[in-house]
Order: sequence, then structure tokens, then C-alpha cells
Amino acid sequence: MATETETFDTSAYISHHLQNLVYGKLPAGYEREEDGHHEVLEHAEWTWAHSSQEAADMGFNALHVDSLAWSFGLGVVFCVLFAMVARKATSGVPAGLQNFVEMIVDFVDGNVKDMFHGKNALVAPLALTIFVWVFLMNFMDLIPVDLIPKIMEAFGIHYQKIVPSTDPNITLGMALGVFILMLYYSLKVKGPIAFIKELSCQPFAPPTKGPAIILAPLLIAVNLFMEIVGLLAKPFSLGLRLFGNMYAGEMIFILIATMFVGGLSFWFVLGGLLQVGWAIFHILIITLQAFIFMVLTVVYLSMSHEEH
Repeated sequence: MATETETFDTSAYISHHLQNLVYGKLPAGYEREEDGHHEVLEHAEWTWAHSSQEAADMGFNALHVDSLAWSFGLGVVFCVLFAMVARKATSGVPAGLQNFVEMIVDFVDGNVKDMFHGKNALVAPLALTIFVWVFLMNFMDLIPVDLIPKIMEAFGIHYQKIVPSTDPNITLGMALGVFILMLYYSLKVKGPIAFIKELSCQPFAPPTKGPAIILAPLLIAVNLFMEIVGLLAKPFSLGLRLFGNMYAGEMIFILIATMFVGGLSFWFVLGGLLQVGWAIFHILIITLQAFIFMVLTVVYLSMSHEEH
């Protein structure tokens, strides 16, 4: 938890915990200031960001190393864990970890059968991967906010965000992957002509005969605008919904952690109770957000397999 200090800066504490470990490119002529040392870069340089300002100045040429490392690491944990259970699975009555994994598989499979109306062997494994992977990323939010960052500081790493789903780059990246699959299956199942017709002929069917046919181009343009906006809104809402909920939860944990520097036992006890209470409630949130991301993915892919 936050250490006690008479000059504790709450704003700096919060900002520090919300800063990613960033590796990116700074332009030539960039002025760096650290510990009173002034430096001007003669050439564009790939380097670690030493502050939130440097991370912002790197712009698009930057990698959130902590978010990438934790998300990939948790993905490996998921693959190894489920592969281990699959190798040791028995045909008898399951027990222990096998029973737990089978419950998750049956739960996801049942939901996919209820929501997906096409024929695609990829959807159920994809839904299982999304649910477990997003849940594991969300679960990192239950680890005390200062525990791993303090451990990392011992190795000279001063910034560390361990909850990948609080990074919009991660959530929007996953949503982009779902969006690409939506477009792929829309074109594959419906065909390019049928897909374009679907975008341009609903919700207002253009007239095909009579004087009203002169309005057809206008109606097609209106349909395209409305449908494309609706299509693009799906990945944005998918990624931002997960990010917003998890970011808010992380902020509450950080704010509660600031109570431990009050210097009074009352604030310490109150902070501890609030941490436990919010963690218990947050278990529901992290599970629900993983479920919603999975459900929306399956629904969007189902829509991509259906012809209106």
C-alpha cells in the first residue's frame, strides 16, 4: 500500500499508477530533463519514457510494454492451463481443475448455441478464448495496486500497469480483431454484392420504378451513412465499454489506497474495509465485463452470417 509520508502528493501518486511503461521514439532535438540533468537529442531515438509527458510526446511511435507483456503472459497462462487439463482429462466423473474447466467450456458452449445461428467451427473456441482471456486480464485488478509496482521498482522499473484491460490500446485492439472477423465473414458468407446491398438498401428500401426512382440515390446515400456509422460504432463501443468499466474500477482501488497514508488507525481500518468490500463487488464486475465482451462478439459474428 502507499507508504506514509508527511509530504504525500495524492495527485502524483494517482498519476504514477496510471502511467504505462512506454518504449517509443523521441524526435531529434527533443529536450529531456531528469534529476536535474538536461539533455538534447541529436538524432531521433527509441528509448524508455521517463515521464508521462515524454510518453505523450512519443505519439503513435510508442509501445505500452507493460500492457503488452501482461496481456501476452496471461494469454500463455490460459493456453498452458487449458492444454494441461485437456491432456489429463478423463472420461469419468471430473474433479478439481478439470471440473472447473469443463464448467466454463459448457457455459460458453451453451451461450454460443443460443446466440449464434450460423455454421462456423471457429466461433465457440473464439468465445471461450475471449471470455477466459478477458477475465484473466480483469482479474489482475484485484491485486493490491502497490504490490507489483513496488517489486518492479527494485529492478529499476518505475512504471508498471498490470491490468491490460485498463489500457484502451488493448481493448480497442481486441475489438479491432473482432471487427475484421465481422467484415471477413460478411463478405465470405453473404458475398460482396449482397453485403453492399445490405448496407445501401436498409432501413429505407430505394424505389425501383415510377417517378420516385429519382430519390433512389439519396436514399442509398442515407442508408450507407447510417449503416456505416452503425458498423463502425460496434468495435468502438465493444472496446471502450470494457476499458471504461475497468479503468473506473482501477481508479477506485487507487483512491482507496491513498487512505493508508493518513497516519491514523481510523483511516487505515476504513481503507482496509473499503478495499475488501470493493474487491468482493469487483469480482462480479470483472466477470460480467468478460461475459459481455464475449456475448457481443458472438452476436456480431452471428449478424455477419445472417442475410436480411
